[in-house]
Amino acid sequence: GKPNDHHRGENQMTITEFILLGFGDLHELKIPVFMVFLAIYIVTLTGNILIIVMVSYIHNLHNPMYFFLGNLSVLEVCYTTSVAPKMLKTLLVVQEDISFSSFLLQFYIFGSLVVAECFLLAAMSYDRDLAICKPLHYASTMTFQLCFQLAVGSWVTGFLSLVVTMPMVSRLPFCASKEIDHFFCDLTPIIKLSCGDTYMVRILAFIIASFVSFLSFLLILLSYYKIISTILKIPSISGKQKAFSTCSSHLIVMSVFYGTLMVVYAAPIANQWPNLNKIFSVLYTMVTPLINAIVYSLRNMEVKETLRKLFSKNPC
Repeated sequence: GKPNDHHRGENQMTITEFILLGFGDLHELKIPVFMVFLAIYIVTLTGNILIIVMVSYIHNLHNPMYFFLGNLSVLEVCYTTSVAPKMLKTLLVVQEDISFSSFLLQFYIFGSLVVAECFLLAAMSYDRDLAICKPLHYASTMTFQLCFQLAVGSWVTGFLSLVVTMPMVSRLPFCASKEIDHFFCDLTPIIKLSCGDTYMVRILAFIIASFVSFLSFLLILLSYYKIISTILKIPSISGKQKAFSTCSSHLIVMSVFYGTLMVVYAAPIANQWPNLNKIFSVLYTMVTPLINAIVYSLRNMEVKETLRKLFSKNPC
């Protein structure tokens, strides 16, 4: 039909305010869940800020691997902060009102950071690939200039990737319900609410999500195929363990992030079940940044050693 067909008829008043339902069906569990999410948020912020400070100020961490890790931590801090405060508020208040423009802003920031993370994880796996497979050429290949270009490229790609989707979403009409069954401003719940034709937005969002996740995932698989092939050729077991330990942290973070991301955005099953969608969304919005902070700061020998030196110098 024509674009204005859906404006006909009574009660077709355009809605500009929405209500985020969050975890409305938790009832008496709301406070314990709030405490758990608040603890996760605090640990995530602390761990990632610690990594940022250490990578910035400690000289022996001024290398490509930690440069990318510092970028990832900045990204994780922005990423959780774009979702967590609003999500925690939905657990405390009866209903969380949000204007359409605020909704779009949160969706844009969050979506851009997700895309940036996909490509940053790919850049990190390329760095590990070079370090393990071509150790002699590593220093001359992975220059500061290349690191900088890969990091900036990831951030810029992230913020440009939603430029096409945003105007289409902003023009969607809403006329029936204004309740969004989610804890943050994501695309699937808002598309469900629209009383207009959402076919083009859905197709475009699916293409972008699939392209970004599968392209970056493919690059990572390629790097890890080369890494594992190289590690298997190392004769000594201790050599194998040493080589593998440098990329095991990255492997854990990446598996959780991509696993949940693909379920939420590329698999239609999660969209049919709002609660399932929420569970998987919690995994990649709250749990992945937490795992990142823990895995990289606590499982990492260099970071542990640096922390030990720091605290032995400053008794306070």
